[in-house]
Amino acid sequence: MTTLLITHPSFVDHDTGQGHPERPDRMRAIDRALSHEIFTGLKRVEAPLREDVESAILYAHPAEHLALVKRARDAAKSQSVYVDGDTLMSPTSYEPVLRAIGAGLDAVDAVMSPESGIKNAFCQVRPPGHHAEAERAMGFCFFNSIAIAAHYSRKKYGAERVAVVDFDVHHGNGTQDIFWSDKNLMFASTHQMPLYPGSGALSETGVGNIWNAPLRSGDGGERFKEAFETRILPALHNFSPDLILISAGFDAHRDDPLASLELVEADFLWVTDKIAALADSHCKGRIVSMLEGGYDLTGLARSVAVHVKSLMNASA
Repeated sequence: MTTLLITHPSFVDHDTGQGHPERPDRMRAIDRALSHEIFTGLKRVEAPLREDVESAILYAHPAEHLALVKRARDAAKSQSVYVDGDTLMSPTSYEPVLRAIGAGLDAVDAVMSPESGIKNAFCQVRPPGHHAEAERAMGFCFFNSIAIAAHYSRKKYGAERVAVVDFDVHHGNGTQDIFWSDKNLMFASTHQMPLYPGSGALSETGVGNIWNAPLRSGDGGERFKEAFETRILPALHNFSPDLILISAGFDAHRDDPLASLELVEADFLWVTDKIAALADSHCKGRIVSMLEGGYDLTGLARSVAVHVKSLMNASA
Protein backbone atom coordinates (compact mmCIF):
# COMPACT_ATOMS: atom_id res chain seq x y z
CA MET A 1 0.00 0.00 0.00
CA THR A 2 1.11 3.54 -0.65
CA THR A 3 0.12 7.19 -0.26
CA LEU A 4 -1.36 9.14 -3.14
CA LEU A 5 -0.48 12.80 -3.78
CA ILE A 6 -2.90 14.69 -6.01
CA THR A 7 -2.12 18.18 -7.27
CA HIS A 8 -1.96 20.13 -10.53
CA PRO A 9 0.07 23.00 -12.05
CA SER A 10 -3.13 25.01 -12.58
CA PHE A 11 -3.50 25.62 -8.85
CA VAL A 12 -1.06 28.52 -9.16
CA ASP A 13 -3.40 30.08 -11.74
CA HIS A 14 -6.01 30.98 -9.13
CA ASP A 15 -4.93 34.63 -8.98
CA THR A 16 -5.98 36.25 -5.69
CA GLY A 17 -4.07 39.47 -6.29
CA GLN A 18 -1.15 41.19 -4.63
CA GLY A 19 -1.02 40.92 -0.86
CA HIS A 20 -3.67 38.21 -0.52
CA PRO A 21 -2.59 35.53 1.98
CA GLU A 22 -4.11 32.65 -0.02
CA ARG A 23 -1.60 33.06 -2.83
CA PRO A 24 -0.05 30.87 -5.53
CA ASP A 25 3.30 30.76 -3.71
CA ARG A 26 1.67 28.38 -1.23
CA MET A 27 1.71 25.69 -3.93
CA ARG A 28 5.28 26.45 -4.92
CA ALA A 29 6.49 26.19 -1.32
CA ILE A 30 4.82 22.80 -0.89
CA ASP A 31 6.17 21.60 -4.24
CA ARG A 32 9.70 22.35 -3.05
CA ALA A 33 9.18 20.54 0.25
CA LEU A 34 7.70 17.44 -1.38
CA SER A 35 10.47 17.27 -3.98
CA HIS A 36 12.82 15.89 -1.31
CA GLU A 37 14.02 12.34 -1.89
CA ILE A 38 12.17 11.05 1.18
CA PHE A 39 8.94 11.54 -0.78
CA THR A 40 9.95 9.46 -3.78
CA GLY A 41 7.61 6.70 -2.57
CA LEU A 42 4.53 8.82 -3.16
CA LYS A 43 2.27 7.96 -6.06
CA ARG A 44 1.74 11.30 -7.80
CA VAL A 45 -1.16 12.06 -10.12
CA GLU A 46 -2.71 15.24 -11.49
CA ALA A 47 -6.01 16.56 -10.20
CA PRO A 48 -8.60 15.96 -12.92
CA LEU A 49 -11.34 17.92 -14.63
CA ARG A 50 -14.02 15.30 -14.13
CA GLU A 51 -17.21 15.12 -16.16
CA ASP A 52 -19.21 14.41 -12.99
CA VAL A 53 -17.89 17.36 -11.00
CA GLU A 54 -21.01 19.52 -11.24
CA SER A 55 -23.31 16.66 -10.24
CA ALA A 56 -20.98 15.96 -7.31
CA ILE A 57 -21.14 19.62 -6.23
CA LEU A 58 -24.91 19.21 -5.92
CA TYR A 59 -24.42 16.57 -3.21
CA ALA A 60 -23.39 19.37 -0.85
CA HIS A 61 -24.69 22.58 -2.46
CA PRO A 62 -28.05 23.53 -4.02
CA ALA A 63 -28.22 24.28 -7.72
CA GLU A 64 -28.66 27.97 -6.91
CA HIS A 65 -25.22 28.11 -5.32
CA LEU A 66 -23.58 26.40 -8.28
CA ALA A 67 -25.29 28.93 -10.54
CA LEU A 68 -24.07 31.82 -8.37
CA VAL A 69 -20.43 30.69 -8.60
CA LYS A 70 -20.75 30.17 -12.35
CA ARG A 71 -22.10 33.70 -12.71
CA ALA A 72 -19.03 34.93 -10.83
CA ARG A 73 -16.87 32.89 -13.25
CA ASP A 74 -18.58 34.55 -16.21
CA ALA A 75 -18.27 38.01 -14.68
CA ALA A 76 -14.56 37.43 -14.08
CA LYS A 77 -13.70 36.64 -17.70
CA SER A 78 -12.23 40.10 -18.19
CA GLN A 79 -11.26 41.08 -14.63
CA SER A 80 -11.36 39.61 -11.14
CA VAL A 81 -14.53 39.89 -9.06
CA TYR A 82 -15.19 39.41 -5.36
CA VAL A 83 -17.92 37.01 -4.28
CA ASP A 84 -17.43 38.17 -0.72
CA GLY A 85 -15.03 40.49 1.05
CA ASP A 86 -12.01 38.19 0.75
CA THR A 87 -13.02 35.57 -1.83
CA LEU A 88 -11.81 36.53 -5.29
CA MET A 89 -12.66 34.92 -8.62
CA SER A 90 -10.04 35.73 -11.26
CA PRO A 91 -10.26 34.99 -15.00
CA THR A 92 -8.18 31.84 -14.40
CA SER A 93 -9.76 30.65 -11.13
CA TYR A 94 -12.57 28.35 -12.21
CA GLU A 95 -10.41 25.51 -13.53
CA PRO A 96 -8.49 25.26 -10.21
CA VAL A 97 -11.83 25.37 -8.35
CA LEU A 98 -13.08 22.37 -10.31
CA ARG A 99 -9.76 20.50 -10.13
CA ALA A 100 -9.69 20.92 -6.33
CA ILE A 101 -13.05 19.17 -6.12
CA GLY A 102 -11.91 16.55 -8.61
CA ALA A 103 -8.86 15.82 -6.49
CA GLY A 104 -11.08 14.94 -3.56
CA LEU A 105 -13.28 12.70 -5.69
CA ASP A 106 -10.28 10.88 -7.19
CA ALA A 107 -8.78 10.45 -3.72
CA VAL A 108 -12.00 8.87 -2.47
CA ASP A 109 -12.03 6.54 -5.49
CA ALA A 110 -8.48 5.48 -4.71
CA VAL A 111 -8.82 4.77 -0.98
CA MET A 112 -12.23 3.09 -1.35
CA SER A 113 -10.98 0.72 -4.06
CA PRO A 114 -8.81 -2.09 -2.62
CA GLU A 115 -7.32 -2.88 -6.02
CA SER A 116 -5.80 0.61 -6.25
CA GLY A 117 -3.06 -0.17 -3.73
CA ILE A 118 -3.71 3.26 -2.15
CA LYS A 119 -4.27 3.43 1.60
CA ASN A 120 -4.48 7.18 2.05
CA ALA A 121 -4.18 10.38 0.03
CA PHE A 122 -3.17 14.01 0.34
CA CYS A 123 -4.76 16.56 -1.98
CA GLN A 124 -2.47 19.57 -2.44
CA VAL A 125 -5.09 21.96 -3.76
CA ARG A 126 -6.28 25.52 -3.77
CA PRO A 127 -8.58 27.32 -3.32
CA PRO A 128 -9.52 25.81 0.05
CA GLY A 129 -13.10 24.78 0.81
CA HIS A 130 -14.07 24.38 4.45
CA HIS A 131 -15.63 27.85 4.88
CA ALA A 132 -18.04 27.41 1.96
CA GLU A 133 -21.50 26.83 3.40
CA ALA A 134 -24.25 25.09 1.48
CA GLU A 135 -25.50 28.39 0.05
CA ARG A 136 -22.62 30.79 0.61
CA ALA A 137 -19.07 31.23 -0.74
CA MET A 138 -16.80 32.88 1.83
CA GLY A 139 -13.40 32.83 3.50
CA PHE A 140 -11.38 32.19 0.29
CA CYS A 141 -13.74 29.24 -0.48
CA PHE A 142 -16.24 28.76 -3.34
CA PHE A 143 -17.35 25.14 -2.87
CA ASN A 144 -16.81 22.86 0.10
CA SER A 145 -14.54 20.27 -1.51
CA ILE A 146 -14.27 18.04 1.55
CA ALA A 147 -18.02 17.93 2.18
CA ILE A 148 -18.54 17.09 -1.49
CA ALA A 149 -16.00 14.24 -1.14
CA ALA A 150 -17.81 12.95 1.96
CA HIS A 151 -21.17 12.85 0.22
CA TYR A 152 -19.59 11.29 -2.86
CA SER A 153 -18.16 8.44 -0.76
CA ARG A 154 -21.66 7.67 0.47
CA LYS A 155 -23.32 7.91 -2.93
CA LYS A 156 -20.79 5.86 -4.87
CA TYR A 157 -19.36 3.47 -2.26
CA GLY A 158 -22.10 3.20 0.34
CA ALA A 159 -19.95 4.54 3.16
CA GLU A 160 -22.39 4.71 6.07
CA ARG A 161 -20.44 6.91 8.48
CA VAL A 162 -17.98 9.53 7.26
CA ALA A 163 -15.96 11.81 9.55
CA VAL A 164 -14.19 15.07 8.81
CA VAL A 165 -11.44 16.10 11.24
CA ASP A 166 -10.46 19.75 10.84
CA PHE A 167 -7.36 21.20 12.54
CA ASP A 168 -7.23 24.44 10.56
CA VAL A 169 -6.90 27.42 12.91
CA HIS A 170 -10.19 28.80 11.56
CA HIS A 171 -13.40 26.92 12.28
CA GLY A 172 -14.78 24.98 9.32
CA ASN A 173 -18.18 26.63 9.47
CA GLY A 174 -19.09 25.46 5.99
CA THR A 175 -18.54 21.78 6.70
CA GLN A 176 -20.43 22.13 9.98
CA ASP A 177 -23.32 23.81 8.14
CA ILE A 178 -23.53 21.07 5.51
CA PHE A 179 -23.24 18.22 8.05
CA TRP A 180 -25.42 19.79 10.75
CA SER A 181 -28.53 17.60 10.53
CA ASP A 182 -27.03 14.27 9.43
CA LYS A 183 -26.09 11.94 12.29
CA ASN A 184 -23.98 9.78 9.95
CA LEU A 185 -21.68 12.65 9.02
CA MET A 186 -19.32 13.68 11.83
CA PHE A 187 -17.48 16.98 11.99
CA ALA A 188 -14.74 17.49 14.60
CA SER A 189 -12.66 20.65 14.84
CA THR A 190 -9.92 22.36 16.80
CA HIS A 191 -9.65 26.07 16.06
CA GLN A 192 -8.78 29.36 17.68
CA MET A 193 -11.74 31.15 19.20
CA PRO A 194 -12.62 33.99 19.00
CA LEU A 195 -11.45 34.26 15.41
CA TYR A 196 -12.93 34.30 11.91
CA PRO A 197 -15.61 33.21 11.12
CA GLY A 198 -16.99 33.39 14.67
CA SER A 199 -18.51 29.91 14.87
CA GLY A 200 -17.28 26.75 16.58
CA ALA A 201 -18.51 26.97 20.16
CA LEU A 202 -18.80 23.87 22.34
CA SER A 203 -22.55 24.38 22.34
CA GLU A 204 -22.77 23.84 18.57
CA THR A 205 -23.50 20.11 18.43
CA GLY A 206 -25.85 19.52 15.48
CA VAL A 207 -27.67 16.24 16.06
CA GLY A 208 -24.85 14.98 18.26
CA ASN A 209 -22.51 14.76 15.28
CA ILE A 210 -20.61 18.05 15.72
CA TRP A 211 -17.60 18.08 18.05
CA ASN A 212 -15.93 21.45 18.45
CA ALA A 213 -12.87 21.92 20.64
CA PRO A 214 -12.04 25.65 20.61
CA LEU A 215 -8.60 26.85 21.64
CA ARG A 216 -7.53 30.24 22.95
CA SER A 217 -5.00 32.66 21.55
CA GLY A 218 -1.54 31.58 22.67
CA ASP A 219 -2.42 27.92 23.13
CA GLY A 220 0.26 25.53 21.95
CA GLY A 221 0.86 21.84 21.50
CA GLU A 222 -0.10 20.82 25.04
CA ARG A 223 -3.61 22.29 24.82
CA PHE A 224 -3.99 21.08 21.23
CA LYS A 225 -3.15 17.53 22.23
CA GLU A 226 -5.45 17.71 25.24
CA ALA A 227 -8.33 18.80 23.01
CA PHE A 228 -7.77 15.82 20.74
CA GLU A 229 -7.19 13.27 23.47
CA THR A 230 -10.12 14.27 25.67
CA ARG A 231 -12.73 15.26 23.11
CA ILE A 232 -12.09 14.60 19.44
CA LEU A 233 -10.34 11.22 19.35
CA PRO A 234 -12.80 9.56 21.79
CA ALA A 235 -15.74 10.91 19.77
CA LEU A 236 -14.14 9.68 16.54
CA HIS A 237 -13.56 6.24 18.08
CA ASN A 238 -17.19 6.03 19.21
CA PHE A 239 -18.41 7.15 15.79
CA SER A 240 -16.45 4.29 14.15
CA PRO A 241 -16.16 5.85 10.68
CA ASP A 242 -15.97 4.01 7.39
CA LEU A 243 -13.79 6.83 6.01
CA ILE A 244 -11.89 9.70 7.60
CA LEU A 245 -11.37 12.97 5.77
CA ILE A 246 -8.97 15.62 7.09
CA SER A 247 -9.32 19.34 6.54
CA ALA A 248 -5.59 19.88 6.83
CA GLY A 249 -5.01 23.55 7.55
CA PHE A 250 -1.60 24.52 8.87
CA ASP A 251 -2.36 28.08 9.96
CA ALA A 252 -2.31 27.08 13.63
CA HIS A 253 1.49 27.16 13.20
CA ARG A 254 3.15 29.64 15.50
CA ASP A 255 4.56 31.63 12.55
CA ASP A 256 1.27 32.05 10.72
CA PRO A 257 0.25 35.69 10.19
CA LEU A 258 -3.53 35.17 10.40
CA ALA A 259 -3.85 33.71 13.90
CA SER A 260 -2.06 33.29 17.21
CA LEU A 261 -1.85 29.63 18.18
CA GLU A 262 1.61 28.21 18.87
CA LEU A 263 1.72 24.85 17.11
CA VAL A 264 4.89 23.54 15.50
CA GLU A 265 5.60 20.82 12.97
CA ALA A 266 5.83 18.14 15.66
CA ASP A 267 2.22 18.84 16.64
CA PHE A 268 0.97 18.26 13.11
CA LEU A 269 2.99 15.05 12.96
CA TRP A 270 1.48 13.91 16.27
CA VAL A 271 -2.12 14.56 15.24
CA THR A 272 -1.68 12.85 11.86
CA ASP A 273 -0.19 9.80 13.58
CA LYS A 274 -3.16 9.69 15.98
CA ILE A 275 -5.75 9.98 13.23
CA ALA A 276 -3.95 7.35 11.14
CA ALA A 277 -3.89 4.92 14.08
CA LEU A 278 -7.60 5.37 14.59
CA ALA A 279 -8.23 4.91 10.87
CA ASP A 280 -6.33 1.61 11.04
CA SER A 281 -8.66 0.47 13.83
CA HIS A 282 -11.93 1.47 12.19
CA CYS A 283 -11.71 1.89 8.42
CA LYS A 284 -8.72 -0.04 7.08
CA GLY A 285 -6.58 3.08 7.25
CA ARG A 286 -8.66 4.95 4.68
CA ILE A 287 -7.86 8.68 4.93
CA VAL A 288 -8.30 11.49 2.44
CA SER A 289 -6.57 14.70 3.53
CA MET A 290 -7.26 17.98 1.75
CA LEU A 291 -5.23 21.14 2.15
CA GLU A 292 -7.06 24.09 3.67
CA GLY A 293 -5.15 27.07 5.20
CA GLY A 294 -1.57 27.86 6.10
CA TYR A 295 -0.10 31.22 5.12
CA ASP A 296 3.47 31.38 6.39
CA LEU A 297 5.27 29.71 3.51
CA THR A 298 8.04 28.08 5.53
CA GLY A 299 5.73 26.88 8.28
CA LEU A 300 3.26 25.61 5.70
CA ALA A 301 5.85 23.69 3.69
CA ARG A 302 7.45 22.06 6.71
CA SER A 303 4.10 21.17 8.25
CA VAL A 304 2.78 19.63 5.06
CA ALA A 305 6.00 17.63 4.80
CA VAL A 306 5.57 16.01 8.23
CA HIS A 307 1.86 15.45 7.61
CA VAL A 308 2.54 13.64 4.33
CA LYS A 309 5.43 11.67 5.83
CA SER A 310 3.10 10.46 8.59
CA LEU A 311 0.59 9.32 5.97
CA MET A 312 3.38 7.51 4.13
CA ASN A 313 4.50 5.79 7.34
CA ALA A 314 0.91 4.67 7.93
CA SER A 315 0.83 3.18 4.41
CA ALA A 316 4.09 1.29 4.75
